Amino acid sequence: MQTKKLKKWMGIKESWSSKRQVQLSLLVSLFCQALSEDAGYSIPEEMEKGSLVGNLAKDLGLNKKDLVNRKLRILSAANAQFFTVNGERGDFYVRDRIDREEICGKLPHCVLNFEIVVENPLNVFHVSVSIEDINDNAPWFLKDNIKLEISESSQPGAIFALGSAEDPDVGINSLQNYQLSPNQYFGLDVKESPDRNKYAMLVQIKPLDRESEHSLHLTLTGLDGGEPIKTGTAHIWINVTDNNDNPPIFTQEVYKASIKESAPKGYSVIQVKASDRDEGSNAKISYSFSNIPAKTRQKFSLDAESGVITLKETLDFEESTSYMMLVEAKDGGGLLTHSKVEVVVLDENDNAPEVELMSIFNPIPENSPPGTVIALIKVEDRDEGDNGKTTCSIQGNTPFQMLLSNNNYYKLLTEGALDREKSPQYNLTITASDKGTPPLSTHKTISLQISDINDNSPAFEETSYNLFVPENNPSGASIYTVKASDSDLDRNSKITYSILTSNIEDLPLSSYVSINSETGTIYAQRSFDYEQFREFHIQVKAQDGGSPRLSSNVTVWVFILDQNDNSPRILYPLPRDDDSALFEMVPRSSESGYLVTKVVAVDADSGHNAWISYHQLQATDPALFTIGLHTGEVRTARAFVETDAVKQKLTLLVKDNGSPPLSATVTLNLVFAENFQEALPEMSKPPSDSASQSDMNTILVTAIILVSCLFLFTALTVLILKCRRRSPAVLGSYNPELYASLGHKFSCNYNQGTLALPCSYEVCLASQSGHKEFAFLKPNPGAVTDSLITTEDSGIGNESECLGDNLSSSTSIQNEGQGNSSAHMVSTC
Repeated sequence: MQTKKLKKWMGIKESWSSKRQVQLSLLVSLFCQALSEDAGYSIPEEMEKGSLVGNLAKDLGLNKKDLVNRKLRILSAANAQFFTVNGERGDFYVRDRIDREEICGKLPHCVLNFEIVVENPLNVFHVSVSIEDINDNAPWFLKDNIKLEISESSQPGAIFALGSAEDPDVGINSLQNYQLSPNQYFGLDVKESPDRNKYAMLVQIKPLDRESEHSLHLTLTGLDGGEPIKTGTAHIWINVTDNNDNPPIFTQEVYKASIKESAPKGYSVIQVKASDRDEGSNAKISYSFSNIPAKTRQKFSLDAESGVITLKETLDFEESTSYMMLVEAKDGGGLLTHSKVEVVVLDENDNAPEVELMSIFNPIPENSPPGTVIALIKVEDRDEGDNGKTTCSIQGNTPFQMLLSNNNYYKLLTEGALDREKSPQYNLTITASDKGTPPLSTHKTISLQISDINDNSPAFEETSYNLFVPENNPSGASIYTVKASDSDLDRNSKITYSILTSNIEDLPLSSYVSINSETGTIYAQRSFDYEQFREFHIQVKAQDGGSPRLSSNVTVWVFILDQNDNSPRILYPLPRDDDSALFEMVPRSSESGYLVTKVVAVDADSGHNAWISYHQLQATDPALFTIGLHTGEVRTARAFVETDAVKQKLTLLVKDNGSPPLSATVTLNLVFAENFQEALPEMSKPPSDSASQSDMNTILVTAIILVSCLFLFTALTVLILKCRRRSPAVLGSYNPELYASLGHKFSCNYNQGTLALPCSYEVCLASQSGHKEFAFLKPNPGAVTDSLITTEDSGIGNESECLGDNLSSSTSIQNEGQGNSSAHMVSTC
């Protein structure tokens, strides 16, 4: 009927698909996430069975009409014996007798916690019931008769321990005070121990006289604070003994010890020690417990002679965390004293967590949304502190998680998408661990079945991609291929790739990169420039062909790698557009290391490509200046001397560290002067004079040496020719008349002789020339003579005639301090 109504409301036809949709909607509502609510009650102990505590349906906001279908029930098995719930009306009743002292002991607050669960949908409610104490217990003494032996020499102010009374009630209903029956010798001092228990001490207020009264009988009454007041009594029997001057004295008023709950039987806990200044039997001390609870006496024993307290039974921290003992030391004369012993039990991790599966839903649709409640699990640990704190987790990588619901309850939830095609079944291992040292763990395995739903979206191989592309890349080049996979079949697994639209620097992303929709290959649409932008990212979308279409996105970061495509740029000195020279003035008195100027350059590249070094490329005097390799500082290498040129030209090379390196040059014009007026004339001279002055000195010295060598060579040659003129056999081809008639004209021919190409030289010296010069014959177009001389030679044959041209060159060298002379050399070949 419910299914038909749902179909009619949705307006769909009865078909197999519609039935499945209705079942799925009901199943999703069944698996909705459980919410935790709280409800609290307070009742007195010892309520009659069947007493109404409250109505859970009303207090938890539940609809009473749905209680039967929702299966309202109690989950907590530990406290379920005390209460019951009516599943139809939601009434909460007392089921059994509740004794607060039996359940919670001396705890100041006694609270019973329950977990109430309802289904359809699953909800867990936390219910707490506070049990209030009533005055149903009267104080009572561990010893009804207290016997004391007190010497008649005991002085007023002496204190005698009487022990304490026990009252299981708490708060105002517990033991509040003590009263002592009226007498003239003793008073009562009520004290409180660290655990807030009151105990009585008998205080002597008047000396005793054994001869008048050898024994006394007193009554000690313990009172609680309830309404009405309840009391308990103990009888004190005092035997007055003969004189014993010194009572035993303990070394400590309170002895404290701590012991692990795992300590074995016979373990020595602590030793109490007392001394007595008397001698003989009066100094012999025996130890014993005085008015300790039966539970404490069951756990510990005291050696009467040594005072060593040992363990009779193993301890359990969960049973009791501490023990208080009153130890009595008594000498042979009957004098005694008391000391307290506090033993603290240290908790150890001796209880592993307990895991209980309270509820589970199986199988699970694979399209269950994250947060769907699968199971409810209860974890408990009896230890205390960190040893009792538990964590619950799932082993392995699964799409499920454990979430703490309330107190010790955990929910098993779906955390991610389920996929039956990959994992049709999960065997989950639930691990509950405490925080003790070493930690204890409990494992429980749950088997879950996954029902099939078709939902698989494409998945990329990586969560993000980082691509590194060198700048100046060719346009249209492939830079990377992204891949996505889909575990579905046929058209559901056919993936198409696209780039989500966005802009880079106000330009559409499509102008930078594109993607192949079938292969996922990304192409660069333009050449990237590292100096324009260094990185950008794109969103790549992979979409399958299913219905509805499922898709996923991935971020692709594109990082542009720098190339050395920028030369260094000179910032100082700035080049001038009018090609005018820029001068730097250097004091003549500057010493070595003087900072002349600093060249500043930058490189638009980055990294090693932007590392700049400075080098000296050309200088008027290279040894006069030094250049800082990395700083660009121009400093003097030595002091200026008079022989140095006043104007210096320095060309620097600024080079980066790229491969291949790129460079730029800058020219510095430096003037050595003490002030601007002195430097101004040098600045006005043409740049070439100043720049070439140092080179001209070198050229002049070299020219003098070369001319001297040439002069010696010419003189030797003339001497050889004159010797050949005197010897017709050797120099027969030379005709002085021809030379004399021709003057500066000459011709060359081939002839028989020892030289294949005879040449004739004549040197003329003038002693009274106005200046000294070394001159070659200058060309004379009007005096060129071309002649062809043919001579027979039986040995060689006809020789060809060569036509000689007059060549001349003139160089003048000024030389001070020597006589003037002129030299002319004529050569004929």
